[in-house]
Amino acid sequence: MRAVYITEFGAPENLEIREAATPSKPDNTKVLVRVEAVGLNRADLLQVAGMYPPPAGYSPNIPGLEFAGEVAEIGSEVTKWKTGDRVFGIVAGESQAEFLLTDESLIARIPDNLSFTEAAAVPEAFITANDAIFTLGNLSEGKTLLIHAVGSGVGLAGLQIAKAKGATVIGTSRTADKLQKCSAFGLDLGLTTPEPVFAEAVLEKTNGRGVDVILDLVGGAYFEQNLASLATKGRLILVGLTSGRIAEFNLGMALQKRASIIGTMLRGRPNSEKAEATRLFADEVVPLLANGAVVPNVDRVYPVSDVIDAYNYLRSNESFGKIVLEF
Repeated sequence: MRAVYITEFGAPENLEIREAATPSKPDNTKVLVRVEAVGLNRADLLQVAGMYPPPAGYSPNIPGLEFAGEVAEIGSEVTKWKTGDRVFGIVAGESQAEFLLTDESLIARIPDNLSFTEAAAVPEAFITANDAIFTLGNLSEGKTLLIHAVGSGVGLAGLQIAKAKGATVIGTSRTADKLQKCSAFGLDLGLTTPEPVFAEAVLEKTNGRGVDVILDLVGGAYFEQNLASLATKGRLILVGLTSGRIAEFNLGMALQKRASIIGTMLRGRPNSEKAEATRLFADEVVPLLANGAVVPNVDRVYPVSDVIDAYNYLRSNESFGKIVLEF
């Protein structure tokens, strides 16, 4: 089978398409998927750079965290799926190949209204957003959510799901252009943040109360302003660290607000937790995709042969939504 292969850790120019061994036949609850398209993620860039190796059991040279495709074979104990089913899901690595082996609990059915290319833009962003905002953040109808990097894949997914469920959403971005694009998806207030200063505007928008949940895809530099932006008993969900891993903050403010600070990631979790996140995604988000209440946001599509161009475009930070590779 063809696979995206990291020949040497460093720049995307070290990527090439190679022949790799096709996964073994599925047994027990395993499913072999013929991959049609995959979404790119910043974690893939980090893996290419040698800064984010996959968990044990996955090749460090074949990246990929999400996929859309068709069930090719099933194990003897598989009950949910049959050959030919259209499925999408998340994995800890190796999705950027023509075939992958995964457990039946880690995939969901693609709605009929989505193509494989559209579906490939969904799993990592929407499962991450749903898990962070609703499972961990416990956001409910009528509450207020603040999303940093709202124009990113996860940010835009979170914006759409939250609006579909009746929340008010404030978003930040370093560029006004991305905020303007997000307004079409229901963003209630967009804040341009060339510097990490936003708490005053957030408090003004919420009449001094603050927000109930923050989805932070940026990290260290935003931490102090995040605490100032939280409502009493607010939840800060940390997902990304693009602005740094270290933060200095006022512990007294965290105590005073009885704030919850929750860190999360999907890749390193045990399969049981990923399966539960996938189940909730299938139950709560896939119906919204099926009825058009939320939509995949595909920025650009590349054939897998143009993988270097695709990765370089992701690295440019110019994308709005997801970049997809087609096999």
